[in-house]
Amino acid sequence: MSEKKLFIYQNITLYNILHELEETTKYKIYFVDNLSLKNNFKDINNCLLLTNSQIENINNQFRLENLPISFNKLLENINIHFLKQNFKNQSKINIGKFIIDINSRRLILKDDHINLTEKEINLILFIFNNKSPCSINKLQKNVWGFKNNLETHTVETHVHRLRKKISKKFKINNFIISVNDGYLVDV
Repeated sequence: MSEKKLFIYQNITLYNILHELEETTKYKIYFVDNLSLKNNFKDINNCLLLTNSQIENINNQFRLENLPISFNKLLENINIHFLKQNFKNQSKINIGKFIIDINSRRLILKDDHINLTEKEINLILFIFNNKSPCSINKLQKNVWGFKNNLETHTVETHVHRLRKKISKKFKINNFIISVNDGYLVDV
């Protein structure tokens, strides 16, 4: 796991306090007096900017409000921000030129997206993670939890609807392809 970094913006007093307690906080503490790094700071993992006022176009920042604040409460809020950031970063999975955002249940391509059901996400991820064609029986067992080889068209129906949804929005007809042995995600 990479080291968490706190950037204290234009608050030398807070920087001095946190820097003195750096070993206790388990963060690397930096002082920033200008935002020349603004363009490079937008979505850096494991970094948090502590500031007195909201700075536009920086997502990973914690604005100090309702001062004074106890040291324990400050550390708790910082930890919560890092946890949220980590949760958000882990929710996005790259699948070729697409991104699946598990939290918002979206399939994203550039600046466009479609909403997915939980089952559609599970279907795409299972097929993608297998790397070899997934048979209908394998999908029934692992995605739907069917124990026996039932005669059902559940998988085919879901795949057909999902292909149609992707094709309609993104004009891509070969995201999930059918091969002799089952289905593949074509990246």
